[in-house]
Amino acid sequence: MAGRGRGSASSVAALLCAAAILVASAPGAEAGATYLVGDAAGWTRNVDYGQWLAGKTFHAGDMLVFKYNATYHDVVWVSKGGYRRCIVSPKGRAPVYRTGYDAVRLHAGTHYFICGAPGHCQAGMKLAVKVY
Repeated sequence: MAGRGRGSASSVAALLCAAAILVASAPGAEAGATYLVGDAAGWTRNVDYGQWLAGKTFHAGDMLVFKYNATYHDVVWVSKGGYRRCIVSPKGRAPVYRTGYDAVRLHAGTHYFICGAPGHCQAGMKLAVKVY
């Protein structure tokens, strides 16, 4: 009976090791890529964010970093309608970031961001990111 118990313990240990390896190698187990929105220009006016998105593929777990002058800009995570109409959700429902250096971790789906400063979104300071 004693030999059987040791065999069971080593079997359990082997299974736990195998499970740990599978979890570590699973997609999404890594932190993901980090993207500086707008590259060197950052989150500001007069940047073509459609061009910035070109050639990039975003995955769940990736992070967007918005770097901007907090005196003039912010980052608002809005709905598709808010994005299209450049409207911030009423009653503070949309997350608003104002630090000047904000990191947002993405999950699967499409995410919409605008600058909430008057006229900035209408001038093109908006970003729609599809995440796989």
